[in-house]
Amino acid sequence: MTATTQAPATVPSTNVPPTNVPGSTPHSDGGWAPIQTRSERLTSYDPTAFAVPTGREVNWKHTPMDRIAALLRNEAGPHGVIEVSVDAPAEVEQLFLRAGDAPRGEVFAPEDLPAAIAWVQEDEAPLLRIPQDVELDEPVIIHLDGTGGLAHAHVILEAMPNSRATVVLRHAGSAQHSQNVEIIVRDGARLTVVSVQRWDDDAVHLSSHQARVDRDALLTHVVVSLGGGVVRVNPSVELAGAGAEGRLLGLSFSDAGQHLESQVYLHHKGPETRGDVLYKGALQGVGARSVWIGDVLIGPDAVGTDSYEANRNLVLTDGARAESIPNLEIETGDIRGAGHASATGRFDDEQLFYLQSRGISEEEARRLVVIGFLSDIVQRIGIPSLEAELHTAIEAELLEGSVQ
Repeated sequence: MTATTQAPATVPSTNVPPTNVPGSTPHSDGGWAPIQTRSERLTSYDPTAFAVPTGREVNWKHTPMDRIAALLRNEAGPHGVIEVSVDAPAEVEQLFLRAGDAPRGEVFAPEDLPAAIAWVQEDEAPLLRIPQDVELDEPVIIHLDGTGGLAHAHVILEAMPNSRATVVLRHAGSAQHSQNVEIIVRDGARLTVVSVQRWDDDAVHLSSHQARVDRDALLTHVVVSLGGGVVRVNPSVELAGAGAEGRLLGLSFSDAGQHLESQVYLHHKGPETRGDVLYKGALQGVGARSVWIGDVLIGPDAVGTDSYEANRNLVLTDGARAESIPNLEIETGDIRGAGHASATGRFDDEQLFYLQSRGISEEEARRLVVIGFLSDIVQRIGIPSLEAELHTAIEAELLEGSVQ
């Protein structure tokens, strides 16, 4: 992500590209060209630094702008729209931070208007800190239940050196919700963050996750989007320290009228870093849509990098559409490997024939193929109860589609 200083308590800091045209940069012919490189985007804590997006911008052109309009206005919503409860072991430290209180802003720098609005609207951001050398046997569960209305949030998750923990954010109910999640994984720590979206059909959720992974640390980041009208969860991970590792996983199931989106950014900054990005999605029903944009940047100092990103989509019915755009930038030739892949298609006829030839009905064969396709992500979460819940939810999605 673009380097920024920590936001002071009163005066917002801004990193503005050399341009007079929002979302553009000077071109050699004297005109202006759109900013395509993720690392060059404007970052600012001040919402007025961002123009209201029109849908023509690179980072907004796949999003249904009319459905997110409420989250593009810098307005405070009523208190209590999101009911929050935290299930956490006693060792976990829970604090509230105002702008300027460390470590709020140490990693996070808003790169779009909703994120900047969420920053300024969250007066006291909750911090969950895993103390140094502490290993948690049970996951920390953050329940966020929407009761309807507009809500903004900024959350900080900090894993201190050599700690081990899993944090799950569970979203349900209804809301127009703009959310920032700031993740700091310090030297030698191992942190898993799972964001589960099981909103009601009318919910709109725009979420920006930004993380820094320090020396010899590991972040496993998982996005599971099943519910909600529009859900846009964009993780950005900087592998800053030598030997840092990032595993970015995603699963989505889009039904008729649903828009599920993730724009993933993985920045290899330190040497000997490793990255693995895998997102999978299934779609069924008229108007079902998924969007995945994956950006990987291997910086000039990221020698010895090993990185791979992939997106796979299974389109189950007519009228559904998946968009998949992988991007890879390499600024050093001294790497172990780097690659990207994308595939979108329908059922594999050979798989169906194989199952049906063994006495399995076509409907059951299709169910088994979809479950097997998505289970690859579910089984990597590492929380048996959540894995079982998601398997049941996927089955319910398939059943609902067959009834329709």
